[in-house]
Amino acid sequence: MSYESKIKDQFTDELFEAILKLETVEECYRFFEDVCTIKEIRSISQRLGVAKLLKEGGTYNEIEKITGASTATISRVNRCLHYGADGYKLILQRLQQQDQEVIEK
Repeated sequence: MSYESKIKDQFTDELFEAILKLETVEECYRFFEDVCTIKEIRSISQRLGVAKLLKEGGTYNEIEKITGASTATISRVNRCLHYGADGYKLILQRLQQQDQEVIEK
């Protein structure tokens, strides 16, 4: 099944291809610190944390206390989890698989 993004263009394709070339967490830090502001990186990482906590069954109040995210952000992430492009679901599943593989070793 093919996904057609609303934001797809040449520059976005090149950005995502560049991200796929990163091989280590250190390389990610180097690249993203050059490309994004610290606030942008923290916002994105906060949203991923919110998504993980929502998937684990956390309440808005708990998530707000743990992450510092506003209820508006939590609500937006929740909408994406239920009605979005399944990007959060995909990456959360892969992170969970990775964690399980580490436990099994």
